[in-house]
Amino acid sequence: MTRHALHDRDKALSRALELFWRKGYHATSLKDLELALDMRPGSIYAAFKSKENLFRLVLARYADDMHAQTEHVFADAPSPLAGIAAYMRRLGALRDAGQPSCACMLVKTILEMPDADAPAFAEAEALLAQVETRFAARFDEARRVGELPPDADPEALARLLQISVMGLKSYAQRGAQSVDIMAAAEDIAAGIEALADPGFVPLAAR
Repeated sequence: MTRHALHDRDKALSRALELFWRKGYHATSLKDLELALDMRPGSIYAAFKSKENLFRLVLARYADDMHAQTEHVFADAPSPLAGIAAYMRRLGALRDAGQPSCACMLVKTILEMPDADAPAFAEAEALLAQVETRFAARFDEARRVGELPPDADPEALARLLQISVMGLKSYAQRGAQSVDIMAAAEDIAAGIEALADPGFVPLAAR
């Protein structure tokens, strides 16, 4: 595939992501896709096979983008818990981030799909599970370096964090004021920081 073709495909996926994230799968028509991607129906099917397959590609791109952003925040933090807290504080500004929707696209997909056996439903479920697994790995790292006590449960903490993230994004989607979203994110972040052992010293400060 030529570089130009790859660029066009990348641009088409980005535009499809914005459209599907804003409107959802069922509310997005083929005509909507034609206009957003600037492609004829035949070209869309030739490039992506079907609307459902395009949507699944978009879900994967959304998850990849979210993972990259999260890892960037984690990498800049002095400790595992500090990274998770920083991530939550970053979410406090999502109302003003200029995104197509404040709600998580993966959660929106699960709520929208009436059939739990639909491929897109399964894709969204699997991607959300991966997010929770990455959170658990971060909490496990915090336990291994001594930031969390030895009896801390990384999986349980990851589950609660996942619920907090979903709730915060859904709250923002309701049209809440930015100041209220930021305050809620700060409360969650402070709760995460409070989990740390008082005697823990980050490696960067030792």
